[in-house]
Amino acid sequence: MKSIRYEKDPDNIVHLILDRPQGSANLMDEQFSLDLQRAVQQLQEDKHKIGVILRSAKKTFFAGGDLDTLVAVTPETAGQLFAGAQATKTSMRHLETLGVPVVAAIAGAALGGGWELALSCHHRIAVNDNRIALGLPEVTLGLLPGGGGVVRMTRLLGLQAAMPYLAEGRQFKPQPGLDSGLLHELAEDEKDLLARAAAWIKANPEARQPWDQPGYKIPGGAPKQAAFAQMLPIVPAILKSKTKGVMPAPEAILSAAVEGLQVDFDTAIRIESRYFAELAAGQVAKNMIGTFWYQLNEIKAGASRPVDYEAQTVNKVGILGAGMMGAGIAHACATRGIDVVLKDVSVEQAETGKDYTAKLLDKRVARGRMTAAQRDQVLDRIKATGNAADLAGCELIIEAVFEDRALKAEVTAQAEAHLDAGAVFASNTSTLPITGLAEASARPANFIGLHFFSPVDKMPLVEIICGAKTDPATLAKAYDFVQQIAKTPIVVNDSRGFFTSRVFGTFTQEGIAMLSEGIAAASIENGAFLAGFPVGPLAVTDEVTLSLAAKVRNQTIKDLEAEGKSYRAHPADAVIDRLLEQDRTGKAAGKGFYEYPQQGKKFLWPGLQTQFYNADAQIPLQDIKDRLLFIQALESVRCLDEQVLTAVRDANIGSIFGIGYPPWTGGVIQFINQYGPREFVARARTLAQRYGERFTPPDSLIEKAEQGATYHDHDRDHD
Repeated sequence: MKSIRYEKDPDNIVHLILDRPQGSANLMDEQFSLDLQRAVQQLQEDKHKIGVILRSAKKTFFAGGDLDTLVAVTPETAGQLFAGAQATKTSMRHLETLGVPVVAAIAGAALGGGWELALSCHHRIAVNDNRIALGLPEVTLGLLPGGGGVVRMTRLLGLQAAMPYLAEGRQFKPQPGLDSGLLHELAEDEKDLLARAAAWIKANPEARQPWDQPGYKIPGGAPKQAAFAQMLPIVPAILKSKTKGVMPAPEAILSAAVEGLQVDFDTAIRIESRYFAELAAGQVAKNMIGTFWYQLNEIKAGASRPVDYEAQTVNKVGILGAGMMGAGIAHACATRGIDVVLKDVSVEQAETGKDYTAKLLDKRVARGRMTAAQRDQVLDRIKATGNAADLAGCELIIEAVFEDRALKAEVTAQAEAHLDAGAVFASNTSTLPITGLAEASARPANFIGLHFFSPVDKMPLVEIICGAKTDPATLAKAYDFVQQIAKTPIVVNDSRGFFTSRVFGTFTQEGIAMLSEGIAAASIENGAFLAGFPVGPLAVTDEVTLSLAAKVRNQTIKDLEAEGKSYRAHPADAVIDRLLEQDRTGKAAGKGFYEYPQQGKKFLWPGLQTQFYNADAQIPLQDIKDRLLFIQALESVRCLDEQVLTAVRDANIGSIFGIGYPPWTGGVIQFINQYGPREFVARARTLAQRYGERFTPPDSLIEKAEQGATYHDHDRDHD
């Protein structure tokens, strides 16, 4: 056996030690499947064993399935995957029916296949270390747990309690795992872990899984029972409201779970394997694996970071502006152990920004996620001030004031007067070109853009923007900082709106343009939901405010005039102006495209029906969905052409993490790949004929289609 070591201790307890020879993690690949089969056979032949401990020689317990194999599965080879999954699960079933106690001794992360291995053991003990992650995250890659996870979790917890772990990929730490009954014991360290495992084996020689014991009943009841049967028809509707019908994995998980609970264990296992193979062969899983695994890991490994600079950490950050964005950035820094100087025009306004962190931390204390002492320790890291001199010693300044060039120039000069020569100055602007803002800096090589997304405590992305004079060392330090505060960085070059704001603008404008054509507002918003967007273009425009959209447009007009260029009016412009004339500025004012009553849910303003709706202007639902999906993908190709984007991975991750592009697509550029460039070009031309030349595909995309090629970063590396 290559990936499993079979060792027996003096007490006749067999230790199956997971130790894949190549790589830092154990994987559920073909070699492991063969080795597990051989290990189980050896266990069956060993007549002197009194129990089994399953443990790992790696830092992690077990990493999960072999994604290289899964991403290559096609409808033609899905049968082979089904057979392989069944073979592995047969070995796991033999393991739990050996007739002796089997314990999972978990000293590191057990995700996916790792947790499924643990579930096939009678007793699960983990080291009480909050860094250990446990769970079944397969749904986040468009898959379902294919190693018995659906079958065992539903039999262990019942359908309702198991679904968040299965259909949402909810992960958990050791203590919550113990509290929920998923773990049986916690150990202080690895020595204690093995001692507890051995003691349990000796004390429980007749151990069996709950579902193998006489009189076993499914927690919460079986689907055929009256109370369960009455509730069951509602569950798919609730799930559909979340998946919008474009995420097949949660729906397959529900099907496998419900069907599996109505049959015997072995039949349930086969049902799970069939759904698993079907998902793996589908395009959505390939989109999500490619982006959320391969491309995201490339970003985490520093793919867009300059290589000739050592990793750095930031100890002290200055933040200019204590509004919602500045306060959110201060929270992100302080909770990661960084000292923060939060400056505003007065100490009182700065304290208001600090209160934002206090309120977020109070919620964590109330929920038992941190102690009052830990909260106070974080708050002590934030110094609220109205004095620029307090910025002395800051290694990084993040400017987060209003989108006004003059104001940004003023605070830049004011702050730099107190900084060391090596300090980095970053602007959190969402639209203004960094090169222009850097003109106010005495050290433009140290000037960069760090575009955070609101609310900062929830949004995982930071868009790093390099100006014309930004030094690679500055980029390296900014990249390290973003990762230091547990955010995901993408790197883009300077332009108006950069990548995310520029592409996001096409989404909101297209929705408003459809309204101007007379298309029903409800159809536009529902079309967005059904395409997989988290929020419709009209609702999100209300969130950012119509007045800001008009301000950005007017600034763009001025900038273009200064460059000797003319602004091309968009169909959305007249609609925004019309609503602003009626004092409908957005959610903050209580009225925009929607009405926001003080009591009750928001609803579309009836005036949209009377002022814009045209019964003869309605278009197919697919056209609404495609207009919203295609317009952003096309603009992203233009960003690649202009070298605003230099990596496909940054486009895909940035579009999903930053601006809500549907995850099932794998991102804006992967949407083109999975659609097929040739077919995408044909559809874009049809949209251009029907709805405007903005859908005309760029020449580079037409060339890609004619070559039968797709977009990949390794292609660009060789350009």
